Amino acid sequence: MTVSNEDDLAKLQEIGRIVANTLEAMAAALEPGMTTAELDLIGRKLLEAAGARSGPELVYDFPGATCISVNEEVAHGIPGSRRIQAGDLVNIDISAEKNGLFADTGASFAVPPITNATKRLCRDGKRAMWIGLRQVGANKPLAGIGQAIGQFAEKNGYTLVRNLASHGIGHSLHEEPKEISTWPDRSERRIMNEGLVFTVEPFLSLGAEWAEDGDDPWTLFSEPRAPTVQYEHTVVATRNGPLVVTLPG
Repeated sequence: MTVSNEDDLAKLQEIGRIVANTLEAMAAALEPGMTTAELDLIGRKLLEAAGARSGPELVYDFPGATCISVNEEVAHGIPGSRRIQAGDLVNIDISAEKNGLFADTGASFAVPPITNATKRLCRDGKRAMWIGLRQVGANKPLAGIGQAIGQFAEKNGYTLVRNLASHGIGHSLHEEPKEISTWPDRSERRIMNEGLVFTVEPFLSLGAEWAEDGDDPWTLFSEPRAPTVQYEHTVVATRNGPLVVTLPG
């Protein structure tokens, strides 16, 4: 999607705030002993109360309102009977639609008590996302995002999952430009046009370089198995740089 008028931008910012507020509330409710289904229900109720519809449920018939991935699960975890335990690394990924527009956000949360390595991974995962976001702007190369994130990861001893990419969003949940690398990609030649809407969502890991299928049609696992975090915002490329729309408010 390319934002071309103030009305579209206002609608995009509205659904962006909705998913951001939902993520914030789910994170606040996260505690040992609850199931991922119970956590998902909190998200569902908040989305519905705001007049929004779950993106993965609407578009892909996903069996949950949100994606909740725990520990070895790196993405697209199905909410269910799994109980969250102290020390778990939980990723919550929320996308939703309202008034015909989609926004997408996500973050990883460590349930105390946690190791220093996990604490550092979460801190640096968020830093990696913002390093990528700072490369966003009208007429700038998309490749700059992955190059900057890759330099940060290498400098700090991390790997990046290289088959889970950022993507265009707006009128649909996944649209052009598709497969935006959050790792160095010499083949990337595309330029961000003014108003382009897409996600920035690096998967930073302590060793994983791939996401592989599990036993169900959805859940992806880190390969090799290693602690992995994902942080995600939806952003608009403007002449003044990145306009992040998935901030709570």
